[in-house]
Amino acid sequence: MLKLRTLITLAGLALAFAGGNAVAELKQGRDYDLVNPPQATEKGNTLGGIKIEVIEFFSYMCPHCDQIDPVVSQWQKTLAKDVVFHRMPVVFRPQWEAPARLYYTLEAMGELEKLHPAAFAAIHRENTNLMNDAGVIDWAVKKGLDRKRFSDTFNSFGVMSKIQGSKQKQGAYGISGVPSFVVAGKYRNPENVPGGYEGLIKRVDELIAKARVEQGKK
Repeated sequence: MLKLRTLITLAGLALAFAGGNAVAELKQGRDYDLVNPPQATEKGNTLGGIKIEVIEFFSYMCPHCDQIDPVVSQWQKTLAKDVVFHRMPVVFRPQWEAPARLYYTLEAMGELEKLHPAAFAAIHRENTNLMNDAGVIDWAVKKGLDRKRFSDTFNSFGVMSKIQGSKQKQGAYGISGVPSFVVAGKYRNPENVPGGYEGLIKRVDELIAKARVEQGKK
């Protein structure tokens, strides 16, 4: 029994050492960029300490965001309990504001899980114009949402405030392209990550591990 426990302990130490090396091998400028200055994060308490915030900056208008979204949705389900994940729509140009408001409207109405993939499909596979208010509202009604309730929410102070917050944060986080991920308010994926979308998600996992080690977690 003692021998078995010793082997288990040694195996655990070996894994911890390997994990530490993997984190240590990440190099600034090659594997990640620093957000300067670092931004405050949503750090809800958890039994293990402080949660690690991950933000995906995206747009419904972006074809790469459309392609990575199923990967992100599956990955999101595997995140540890000490990780809090958010999507944040960007507004790089005026035509992107209506679909960004669509995201926050669906979120406010509790319809995001149901219609988030459908918004991507509408733009990239169904040739639906969601770049203006009327087009977004008509699409929402076709998806079964009440026109007045959707329109009121779409034009509400709460949604407009979130759009302004998104614009400020995309600047503060140095977001120049999407999809982009920021971990712990300070680590942003570089422009080119090998391995395609799966490689990008793997890099985000590595940055989560880095942030976890820095917080003194096991």
